[in-house]
Amino acid sequence: MLRTRNATTEHHPSPTPRPRPTARALAALTAGLLAVTLSACGGDDGVDDGDQGTGGDAGGRPTVQLPRLDGQELEVAAVFTGPELDNFQKVLDEFEKRTGATVSFVPTGNNTSTFLGTKIEGGKPPDVAFLPQVGVLHQFAEKGWIKPLGSEALAQLDKNFSDGWKDLGAYEGKRYGVYAKAANKSLVWYNSAAFEAAGITEEPKTWDEFLRTARTLSDAGSPAVSIGGADGWTLTDWFENVYLSQAGPEKYDQLAKHEIKWTDPSVEEALTTLAELWGEDELIAGGASGALQTEYPKSITQTFSGDTPAGMVFEGDFVAVTINGDTDAKIGTDAKVFPFPAVGDDSPVVTGGDAAVALKDGKGAQALLTFLASTDAAEIWAAQGGFLSPNKEMDQGTYKDDVTREIAKALLAAGDDFRFDMSDQAPAAFGGTQGVGEWKDLQDFLKNPDDVAGAQKKLETSAAKAYGKG
Repeated sequence: MLRTRNATTEHHPSPTPRPRPTARALAALTAGLLAVTLSACGGDDGVDDGDQGTGGDAGGRPTVQLPRLDGQELEVAAVFTGPELDNFQKVLDEFEKRTGATVSFVPTGNNTSTFLGTKIEGGKPPDVAFLPQVGVLHQFAEKGWIKPLGSEALAQLDKNFSDGWKDLGAYEGKRYGVYAKAANKSLVWYNSAAFEAAGITEEPKTWDEFLRTARTLSDAGSPAVSIGGADGWTLTDWFENVYLSQAGPEKYDQLAKHEIKWTDPSVEEALTTLAELWGEDELIAGGASGALQTEYPKSITQTFSGDTPAGMVFEGDFVAVTINGDTDAKIGTDAKVFPFPAVGDDSPVVTGGDAAVALKDGKGAQALLTFLASTDAAEIWAAQGGFLSPNKEMDQGTYKDDVTREIAKALLAAGDDFRFDMSDQAPAAFGGTQGVGEWKDLQDFLKNPDDVAGAQKKLETSAAKAYGKG
């Protein structure tokens, strides 16, 4: 059984830059989502909400062999909490059942690198940790804090993952991470009843249409857009989607590497675009001040529950975890989804993910990584809902609902043509630490969206320091 210690904050899910998503992949995503939402399909597709099985082939037999680890105790650290942790527990329960090991869970909070760095330097690292930022994976690999994947884990990785996802978990020619969990971070979820009450019959496809939809919702008496601004990582996702669509993939890659400065005109343009929403207090649930006091989970629950729910909330496919776990809304009927609106020529597709890495030598850590890279683990996790896997060999039928299944198909259809979350590529001091860097600077911008130049200056100062250039 999984034991949890000191659960803290909610997970923000989410690399080496990859090519821009192809028109084929974008079309697959858009068509898939529209097909699902317009058909108002059922939320669970007939899958029981209880124990979702043990993974394996069509006959229920394991597809990966694991060693016996009777008597061994392992620790796993990740940012997962709440329903997301409950779902992950099913995966670890099966690992314990197959190996005889005992697994304890240690929550990292949002400051993953700081938490783990302290544990490592204190001589008490967990056996396995999930790293939400590839920049942290690179830093840890450079310091020798994480262990290369063993032969069994590499075999599962080669069998089940495309080169793009394998490369994300590598550093200087060695593979360290298994991206067991992925995210499509370019989605807007909406309350269908709020849309109907406001007379909205079409999902917005462009930024201008999105703003008009928000104003229509507001005029009809609904808080238009719910923003979890108390968690700075949600604001980085807003920026990245606007920037990728507006500035394009080449600029995106350059800014991700800090090859261009945050004072670049392209950043000015993206922040000015964001200010079109963030500067209209009446369009934001609770206004900007309320958004800055709203944590990520609440931004979802106040969209799909309460007397005056918000009309829309932006975030990744993992929003489904909170909808399923903390509201009565049914995905596909009460809660629907559309791609992030196009600011430039195309809608953006920003991905994220969590890489499982070994912080200790030993059979137990490598066995868990092997299991996490298998289709067995992916199918158990997928059946719980609110989960997306880049595992290309898993049974897509195990996804809990049709919405998630279509998002997953689009992710796989993109192959290696995707862009990874920009802030997750940055050093943790800039892109992955609460209260500092990009997280704090964008919170300050949400508070004062008229000061675009001031926001750029703050972002560049923070970035230069973190990247070692200032």
